[in-house]
Amino acid sequence: MPAIKFASLRPLLLTSALAVAGVGACSGQNPASAQTSPAMPATPAPELVAGLPDFTRLVDQVGPAVVSVQAEIGGRSQAAAQARQLPEGDGDEQIPEFFRRFFGPGITPMPGMPGMPDARPRGTSLGTGFIISADGYLLTNHHVVDGADTVRIKLSDRREFTAKVVGSDPMSDVALLKIDAKNLPVMRIGDSDVLKPGQWVVAIGSPFGLDHSVTAGIVSAVGRANPGADQRYVPFIQTDVAINRGNSGGPLLNTRGQVVGINSQIFSNSGGYMGVSFAIPIDVAMNAVQQLKATGKVIRGQLGVQIQGMDRDAAGALGLPDANGALVAGIEPGSPAERAGLQRQDVIRSVNGQRVYESSDLPPIIGAMAPGSKVTLEVVRDGKPRTLSATLGALDETAASAVGEAGGGLKPAAPAQANPLGIIGQELTAQQRSGMGLQPKEGVLIARIEGPAAREAGLQRGDVVLAVGRHDVGSVEALNAQLRAVGANKPVMLLVRRGGGTRYVTVTPVER
Repeated sequence: MPAIKFASLRPLLLTSALAVAGVGACSGQNPASAQTSPAMPATPAPELVAGLPDFTRLVDQVGPAVVSVQAEIGGRSQAAAQARQLPEGDGDEQIPEFFRRFFGPGITPMPGMPGMPDARPRGTSLGTGFIISADGYLLTNHHVVDGADTVRIKLSDRREFTAKVVGSDPMSDVALLKIDAKNLPVMRIGDSDVLKPGQWVVAIGSPFGLDHSVTAGIVSAVGRANPGADQRYVPFIQTDVAINRGNSGGPLLNTRGQVVGINSQIFSNSGGYMGVSFAIPIDVAMNAVQQLKATGKVIRGQLGVQIQGMDRDAAGALGLPDANGALVAGIEPGSPAERAGLQRQDVIRSVNGQRVYESSDLPPIIGAMAPGSKVTLEVVRDGKPRTLSATLGALDETAASAVGEAGGGLKPAAPAQANPLGIIGQELTAQQRSGMGLQPKEGVLIARIEGPAAREAGLQRGDVVLAVGRHDVGSVEALNAQLRAVGANKPVMLLVRRGGGTRYVTVTPVER
């Protein structure tokens, strides 16, 4: 990121000084006459603007509980090794601009990003934190201290401490730190569940290392989902508070001076503030804190389903009046979902009475519960409501295996227009199925698409069709038979594997 240039202000200040001097010279007064002029009484100017919020009392009270965080990451030998792996060009230019993290100057791109090596970065990560107990516990973001060798904390009174990372949770992006100090000022914890769009909120942090900077704005939305799968369990608070690199881990406060969120991310094309920032709800963070204190890690409940969003076409294909809910695209074998009797194409509408409007609502609800919790699921199957009960398991954080590339020995594709949608299937080999983690006689490869409806639905050559509606398909013949059974003029839902993901694709016949 380019350095901040303060030098450009100096000529403006100099010009202003010369302009003031010129006005004095033109007034016709000499120094002596100016000194003998009677002094004018100082009277306070009247307030010309009323009714605007004033956050000075809030900042005075809670500011001392905000700290600056500096994390030193990597060593010299590792830095040299990574430098040899980095792509040519400025490191900042290699960082994706979608949901940039707020690292300070000097940090190298994060490992795991597209085009980046897997080695740890080296540099200084600048962030913010806040104290939650007088004996030295404080919170910040996981990404601020992730991989750090040393974490230093600077208090508002300029005292500095080396912090211990008690525990850190990447899925909620929360880290719990501890410093050896007593009688510290403490941030009061609020209730993020009562936040509503339009309410005033305040952020205090260290953007670009400028500690205890204060910005304010309003809540834009609540319950926002992050498209990154690693934080699907966080219903983010969206605000228009000005947030930049270095604000990470700082408090988002309500007008009572209570922390309601932890500033975590920005939506930006440039890496700087653009009016959309995201904070972790404090209720989610404190849930993580309790587990980090007790065990050093966070364990979440798991239902064991693959879900996707609903749209008008999917609702129409399923005979539903609206597109609310989470569509079940897959069931993990042996999971609580399988034991509860959930099936593909079920639509989950609520959990323990809590409505599920979008698919992104479901993971935070389930993830907030402990393994072993019993839940009641309201689902719709074949257009009819059902009630199912499940006992949650523990979330398995193991990443899904990558899909293998196509091998040789392919059987010829089926003749064109063997089904109403013009999807030309091709048999999968045993090697292909093994690489994709599929069972024998599971799935049909799409060799090409000749029907306009399938193309408009987004199907592509190389996709693997696992099912037509609820019916599994494992051969080209079975695929064609199922598509013919649906008919030429009805929408149909295909369960499709692409890359490492599985989801339903609704194909709606094109009107001619």
